[in-house]
Amino acid sequence: MKKQHNSLVPRRQSLMVLSVLVFVIGMFPLAAQAQDASLQDSSPRRALEIITKTQRQTFEVEVTRTREQRARGLMFRKEIAERDGMLFDFGHDQEIRMWMKDTLIPLDMIFIESDGRILRIEQNAEPESLRLISSNGPARAVLEVKAGIARKFGILAGDRVIDLPVDP
Repeated sequence: MKKQHNSLVPRRQSLMVLSVLVFVIGMFPLAAQAQDASLQDSSPRRALEIITKTQRQTFEVEVTRTREQRARGLMFRKEIAERDGMLFDFGHDQEIRMWMKDTLIPLDMIFIESDGRILRIEQNAEPESLRLISSNGPARAVLEVKAGIARKFGILAGDRVIDLPVDP
């Protein structure tokens, strides 16, 4: 008599492995969102005011203080409020180069000199691009805001940013 092979055991094992993989893969977005939320809360926030020729505009921004915070920036965020932003303060004037790698939303990048004057604005920086975006001259900081904000509020090179944080 021929012994019958039980093919249910390998199928059960395969189904169990597949179920575990689906569960683990499904958990990654939750872990990324939790990590993203904790990073958002770890940067200090402050109000900045931009004075244009015709008006004043106030923004509440996260301030990056560490190299790690500057490296992460607004990466992986899916939205940014109209009056929110992130300020990258490099502590002294220098040529600054930024990119949009792993940044999912378009941004306006406002390059600011030590005296608070806006040196230049890169409007509507392309998400997930590796193209280097330069300050095109010495700047101390970069304010990233939602794309279109500079145009909407009439923010131009030469306008002034006040309450620019000073490193302790």
